[in-house]
Amino acid sequence: MKLGADYRGDRQCVFTLWAPLLKQAAVHLVAPEDRLVPMTRDERGYWHATVTDIDPGALYFYRWDGETDRPDPVSHSQPQGVHGPSRVVDHAFAWTDAGWRPTPLPQWVMYELHVGTFTPEGTFDAIIPRLPELRELGVNALELLPVAQFPGDRNWGYDGVYPWAAQHSYGGVEGLKRLVDACHREGLAVIMDVVYNHLGPEGNYLWGLGTYFTNHYRTPWGDAVNYDGPHSPGVREYVVGNARYWFETCHCDALRLDAIHAIYDFGARHILSELAEAAADCGQRQGRPFYLIAESDLNDPRIVRPPTTGGYGLDGQWSDDFHHALHTILTGERHGYYEDFGALEQLAQVYRRPFVYAWDYSPHRQRFHGDDPDDCPAWRFVVCSQNHDQVGNRALGERLSGLLPFPALKLAAAAVLLSPYLPMLFMGEEYGEPRPFLYFISHGDPALIEGVREGRKQEFAAFHVEGEAPDPQSEVTFEDSKLQWNLGKIGRHGQLRAFYRELLRLRRELPALARLDNASLTATVVAPTVLELRRWCDDNRVVVWMNFAAEPATVTVAPGAGPWNRQLDAADPAWGGDGSTLPAQLVDGMAPNPLVLPPYAVAVYAAGVSA
Repeated sequence: MKLGADYRGDRQCVFTLWAPLLKQAAVHLVAPEDRLVPMTRDERGYWHATVTDIDPGALYFYRWDGETDRPDPVSHSQPQGVHGPSRVVDHAFAWTDAGWRPTPLPQWVMYELHVGTFTPEGTFDAIIPRLPELRELGVNALELLPVAQFPGDRNWGYDGVYPWAAQHSYGGVEGLKRLVDACHREGLAVIMDVVYNHLGPEGNYLWGLGTYFTNHYRTPWGDAVNYDGPHSPGVREYVVGNARYWFETCHCDALRLDAIHAIYDFGARHILSELAEAAADCGQRQGRPFYLIAESDLNDPRIVRPPTTGGYGLDGQWSDDFHHALHTILTGERHGYYEDFGALEQLAQVYRRPFVYAWDYSPHRQRFHGDDPDDCPAWRFVVCSQNHDQVGNRALGERLSGLLPFPALKLAAAAVLLSPYLPMLFMGEEYGEPRPFLYFISHGDPALIEGVREGRKQEFAAFHVEGEAPDPQSEVTFEDSKLQWNLGKIGRHGQLRAFYRELLRLRRELPALARLDNASLTATVVAPTVLELRRWCDDNRVVVWMNFAAEPATVTVAPGAGPWNRQLDAADPAWGGDGSTLPAQLVDGMAPNPLVLPPYAVAVYAAGVSA
């Protein structure tokens, strides 16, 4: 059974609506003709109707109980916005990716982008010409912030209210398919960010059906999605069906599940496990893998543990601890949740295991937090130095390029890309985009707009922010967040991008860096501001020294059997540095020697490879 409007060809469409509390339902066609088609109810509360003499593009509502017209909860297209009629879509598409197989997950390099601000046009099609540049950089997986239809034409996407409808102003589902197909031709996997913990407030007509939400649990957005209460089977089918839609109809390769800590399900089979089973089934049907990657602040390894050991069986999860440990050392910020971090030893620790807090006491939370992830492979954890949340939820939306000197941007890149985890870049960071990424909306309800403004002010108060954040409703706020692609080829911006490309090359080509394993590394604080990272695989060994200070630091090194050839020095003029003063080679058997590391130094040496 397919939910929503399933166009079968030959001018025939089957409509299916799950609404067990309605006493009457009908399909109300509003264009190109006005027609009302009654629906029949089955024993599970699904309403069905087969409509003939209908073409793709026809506009329709569902009529509830003979009185109220509402858009389709499973609408695939909302051309007139969240309050307008839904559109019948013919999903026939001339795909060219029949032989597509994504790079294995442990080799992914992710690139998170927001469709509306990635290009001046802000559409799916406008991304396509940029794909070769991303591939040349070393990226092989594109992560799209949510594209489910939201109010207006500018939004981060987390206010979506039609989980099955690709945002019309981006190009709709047809534009999305063209982008996915082009990504696969270019060798890029596509990750779709999906929101299964809440729907946005404007245009959320699911509230009126009385089954999709429960007040038994509360989330930051209000009542929780009903995954374990009365009528929850239909909600679960709605969400699992949506995952299948992105995989099978739109050919996406992975889903990033937003804030799963706000998904409440105390049934014997968690909805996350059901989603993992559905992804595996899609993989068997399509003959290629599909992945689920969770965002979670729980530090809970059960998310990625297999079901045989009591886990949910997801493929990966974000590690906020890595970001927080790195950010606090680089910036010195300690407000809000950053108060739990700030010691260089914590960064060393998060290289050795994915979480700093693994059932350790959290001063910010005032309780013990997390659990030990030592039985989970390192490649199941996604790390970054920047992402949409950590940048955009700042009052002024500053990227690291607005907080740090240029050499420290290279250090931040190296800290992430030389880690044993899956790296994710946030659009523009590779060339140090100076524009902010701000929070923006285009709601139509004045009371809601004012509520968002006030809510943001209260949020920033926890971080002791001074000054006024830009108005999220203003179109200027949105325009000020758009990337300046021309910068990536000039001056220090181009040098930073080249540095990212070189780091990604080393990550691919040096076996010690390509092997994502916490057991094959050591991370040690060897001076007050210097972290030494050692990684190995068979005969290949790599040592990295990183100086997290604005002053030079001296370390005494004993690299061991060599020779050790210098692979990268951030001070090299090619990367915008003042010139390397480090030796090209550390000789086999040499006595311990002092190395003077410049401010924000990154030095990479390798043994078991040619110079």
